Amino acid sequence: MSNLLASLLSSAGTLEAYGRVLETAQNNVSNASTPGYAKQRMGLDAMAFDPASGATGGVRAGELQNSRNEYAEASVRQQTSGSGHQDQLVNSLTSIQSLFDISGNSGIPLALNNLMQAFSSWATTPGNQSVRQTVLDGASQLAGAFQQSYNALANKATDTDQQIHDTVNEINRRVAEIQNYNQIALQGNKDDSGLNARMHASLEELSQYVSFNATFQSDGTVSIMLNGQTPLLLEDKQYQLSAALYSPADATYPSAPAAMRIQAYDGSDITAATTGGQLGALLSVRNQTLASYLGDAYQPGSLNQLAKQIASRANELLSNGQISAGPPAVPGVPLFTYDTTNDAGVAQSLAVDTSVTTDSLAAIDPGPPSVSNGVPLALAQLANPLSDADKIGGVSYSTFYGQLAAKVGGQLNEAANGQQVQQSLLSQAKSLRDQYSGVSLDEEATILVQFQRAYQATSRFITVLNQLTQEAINILQ
Repeated sequence: MSNLLASLLSSAGTLEAYGRVLETAQNNVSNASTPGYAKQRMGLDAMAFDPASGATGGVRAGELQNSRNEYAEASVRQQTSGSGHQDQLVNSLTSIQSLFDISGNSGIPLALNNLMQAFSSWATTPGNQSVRQTVLDGASQLAGAFQQSYNALANKATDTDQQIHDTVNEINRRVAEIQNYNQIALQGNKDDSGLNARMHASLEELSQYVSFNATFQSDGTVSIMLNGQTPLLLEDKQYQLSAALYSPADATYPSAPAAMRIQAYDGSDITAATTGGQLGALLSVRNQTLASYLGDAYQPGSLNQLAKQIASRANELLSNGQISAGPPAVPGVPLFTYDTTNDAGVAQSLAVDTSVTTDSLAAIDPGPPSVSNGVPLALAQLANPLSDADKIGGVSYSTFYGQLAAKVGGQLNEAANGQQVQQSLLSQAKSLRDQYSGVSLDEEATILVQFQRAYQATSRFITVLNQLTQEAINILQ
């Protein structure tokens, strides 16, 4: 009789264990699409079976096991950061590339071509006032094209500055969100699967903005270190980032556009170490790509270099020429003006001297020998230069401009290729993570059917034990 009662008690415990397994499987199904959720399994512990001592065996519910693999999670975050970096590069570089027209139908290429044609026409008819006016108009058009290009790039820099500020604010906001989860964990909820899921989902969302290392502690909190060095979150304490424009004291070009700098909570400069995610891409575009055109503290910028070379060479040829051979001879005057104190602002300040008229253009090359149209001939030769004085960087002006456009085009092509590779890597990382901790509805359905049948079988066994117990009671009566 005692063995029957013990078996009945053991079977009841088994039913409870099977019920816990079914509840876990149902919870997995319910959260299959919940961001950050990892499937769970209810372990079953075998109980001792020794009929002689009254141990009837069976199973009991063990510990709830989480299938999350932190290495897989870290891999997904790493690839998400890389994907965010490449996506931002493609978006930013696409908008910059659109500012460079290499077809010759607009902007600097068109204006430069028109001015070279005007120089050529002037060389053919050096005294023609209408042609001389075309030269002045062409020079004004070129100066305006340089100003327009500079301002367009400067506007991109301003937009990028705002994006950097917005991204830093978003990073701080999301870290604050995770900080709140840490506070909940410290209140004794470290084993809450829902809290753990929200933590991991927030970390994955944060990773698209910046690269970081996340370490889960025994108390259920997570520590976040930017680039493995700068703390963003330790237990329930957040350390915020900030962004600001900065010009170094030792700047070679102090009037050049300032660079963007990222500062840690203690004011230290961590710009160079911030390379991943959208923030790293924005910093690269702002402080490297755009600075290479507009200039910064240590470089004048290639657009300014081109503007200065064209203007200074044209001014040199005109100033060395003569308006009239005299007597007395009337020397030529410069055509272009620009800020000579700021090499990083030439394109922005380039203009035609308003005092220059058609009669002020010097056509005579005093030689010897003197050539009545020598100056416009030399100016027209700038289109296909032979001497180094007429070149910039060893190439013609138009070729140099083409190199400026090709540079951003090459960067965009490289970023687009990297974007495709990164998308593939991210997909692989997520697939691997799903193999470890993703919820498979087919697998859960199999478990549900299996333990439902086991539950039914155990229930039937209890029914039989109940009948046997009743019979034993009846015999005793």
